[in-house]
Amino acid sequence: MINYEEFKKVEMKVGKILEGEIVEGSDKLYKFKVDCGEENPRQILSAIREYYPNIEDLIGKKLVFVTNLEPRTIRGFESQGMVLAVDGHDGQPVFLVPETNAPEGSNVR
Repeated sequence: MINYEEFKKVEMKVGKILEGEIVEGSDKLYKFKVDCGEENPRQILSAIREYYPNIEDLIGKKLVFVTNLEPRTIRGFESQGMVLAVDGHDGQPVFLVPETNAPEGSNVR
């Protein structure tokens, strides 16, 4: 269990996937460029390729991202956040999507 003060440390924002590509040598990873309302887009890697085989379906989507994780190097690329999803049927990730057209960088609260 974590307390509320610890939970408040997690920064979640709406981000828009601007670009994406397959990470060579991986069956699972995509590398995305994401606009989270900051000066520069973030690079975020996600192991969702097996569930979303057509990367073009993800370009332009607004999703919820954790934006204050320590950067992590995966397959030689720095990931600067994490996309949030829930477990759907058969373990397929289901993205958290803003109900209305929230601007990039909007805080999740």
